[in-house]
Formats: sequence, C-alpha cells, structure tokens
Amino acid sequence: MSDANERHLQRAQAELRAGGAVLLRDDQNDVLVMSPERAAPDRLAALAALTGAPADLLISRRRAALAGLVAPIDSDDPRGVEPVAAPIRDIHDPSWRLAADPMLSGDGATARAHALGRLRPAGRASAAAIALAKRGGLLPALVAVERPAGQLPGAAATLDPVVIDARLLKEGQIAAGHLTQVAEARVPLADAENCRLIAFRPADGGPEHLAIVVGEPNPAAPILARLHSECFTGDLLGSLRCDCGEQLKGAIRAMAASGGGVVLYLAQEGRGIGLINKLRAYALQDRGLDTVDANLTLGYEADERDFRPAAEMLRALGHTRIRLLTNNPAKVVALGTHGIEVVERVPHAFPANGHNAGYLSTKARRAGHML
Repeated sequence: MSDANERHLQRAQAELRAGGAVLLRDDQNDVLVMSPERAAPDRLAALAALTGAPADLLISRRRAALAGLVAPIDSDDPRGVEPVAAPIRDIHDPSWRLAADPMLSGDGATARAHALGRLRPAGRASAAAIALAKRGGLLPALVAVERPAGQLPGAAATLDPVVIDARLLKEGQIAAGHLTQVAEARVPLADAENCRLIAFRPADGGPEHLAIVVGEPNPAAPILARLHSECFTGDLLGSLRCDCGEQLKGAIRAMAASGGGVVLYLAQEGRGIGLINKLRAYALQDRGLDTVDANLTLGYEADERDFRPAAEMLRALGHTRIRLLTNNPAKVVALGTHGIEVVERVPHAFPANGHNAGYLSTKARRAGHML
C-alpha cells in the first residue's frame, strides 16, 4: 500500500472515531457509514433521511446471531465475520441500538423485533466498513446506507464524508508491517539493569510498538524472545484478572538470567480490541460470559491480533531464529508464517489466583494454550 493510501485510510478511521461519515466504494457498491457509538443523533438521522428509505444497522453475522437476529452460529464458523444489514425502522427510537451494543439493558428481544427489519447479506464494501470500525477501536456496528456503485443521492455530499476505496481494507492488504525505528534509549529495569527500549512506528499512523532488549542477545544463536501484547490493567496496575503482568516481569527476569533476550511489547491491547473494548468485555465476563464469548458478543473475533509487526521487528533487530517464551501455539505458527523460525517453545506459565483461574482455564480449553 502506498504512503498516500495509508494516510487516506488513517483519515477515514479518524473521521469515523470523531462521529463523521465515511463513504466506502468498490466496483459493486457504495456504502455510507457512521458509528452509532460516536455520531450525534441528528447526524444519524440526516444519514437515514438521504434516500427516504430506512438506513441499515450493519454488523457481522456472528454479532447478529448473538443478538438473536439470526440462527445461532458456531464461534469458529468462518461465516461469522460476514456482514449483514437490518433496516432501522425508526432512527429516533433508541431501541435499535440494542442489537449493536450488548452493554445496553432492557427487553432486548422485544426491542430488536420492534426496531429492526429483516436481515439481509451485505456487500464487500460493508465488510470493509466493519474492518474500518475495528481499526478505529470502535464497536464493529455501523449505521449505513448501501447502494449500487454510483447511485447514492447527491445529498450524501452534505454529510461531507471522507471517501475511500473499500479495497484498501481488503484482508491481507493493510500493511501491518512497514515499521520504522524511531527512538532508542537505555532504560535500566529493576530486574534487568542492562536494558534498552527501541520504538517502532507503523507507516499507517497506528500506535508504536516497543522492543525491550535485555542484556546482549547474540544474533548468531537463537535468542530468547517473547511476544507480549500490551495490557494496561495487568502490566501497569497489577490486575489479578489476567496473568499478563507476571508474564512480562517473568520474561524480563528469564532473559536477564540467561544473558539476553528480546520482549516485543505490541500495541494490541485486549487481544487486539483495545482497552475500552477490553473493559466492556470484562463487564460482560462479570455477567457470566467467558473471555472468548465476551469478545464475540462485542462483535470481535476471539483474537484480533496480527503478529506481522513482531516478525518485522525481530528481523530489524537481526534475529530470525528464536526460542519463544509462550504458552500459545498460535504465536509459533504465526511467526513461522512470517519468516521467523521458532526452534523451541519455552513454557511460560504462572500459578492461577482466585481471580484469574477461570480466565486461564478458558485460554487452555478454548484457545489451545498449553497451561
């Protein structure tokens, strides 16, 4: 993807987060979208009034199933990510939001039946719109007007949308890599006084990733490495709901004891759904869902992370063969796919406490973690 396209994609993401409109186009359809999480009610009403027909609630098939709008679908069914659209009978009636936001309370089934029309499959541009919402850390639920290419009314211009080619959001086309090293400093740590932090910035304007280089790792041998997704609650606050803080500190201690290693501290909070949505998932877990079902209920996949940046960071540091500190076999597979040889998986488990036993059990039972 060119630098110009990456900047344009970033502008569209920012506009959606700010409550504005984005128009996504491909060779089949145009879809004009806003986020009900961010857009003001009058803006949503203006979008709905464009054609004289109801605007749609645009969500994934899995989210629609969990909201009771379609038949249940297995959590690992690949059709779950397909977009579907339901006409919003009255944009001024807040009950339609129940299908988009699982945090809302009330008689959900009755409200949804009253507020929404019959679901139908949505087009490729709509799938790109949902991907854009995810990139912006928003709930993947949008208010949309979808029409055949070139047939949106001229009044759409009054919403001043950012116009973007939907193909830029095609799976695998977004440049998760293309990182640039932008800063480096020595930062002595309590468990590793000989330590450097190296910051990498992605070309698409997303958040920076950090390499924590402990000691003097030898590039001629497989180094000890860990892929650690940032966790504000666990790493910084010492939350007992997860094992992230223990894993981070434990990795640094292990590397210091062995003479060196690299922790890749990745800006992928909450398995890639962001801090706000992670807190929403926690609230759903307090209502009885496990960590996997909470993410699915929000409209995300169980794990939205991309480990391509980790592979690029390792190559930039001169390491292509590693001993990986992890309990997650998916990380081993992902790194291999992106050109990093994992010569050994080094177990990295810590005892459960009274708050995270269920979380750890779910990781083992439903995500295949070796605990």
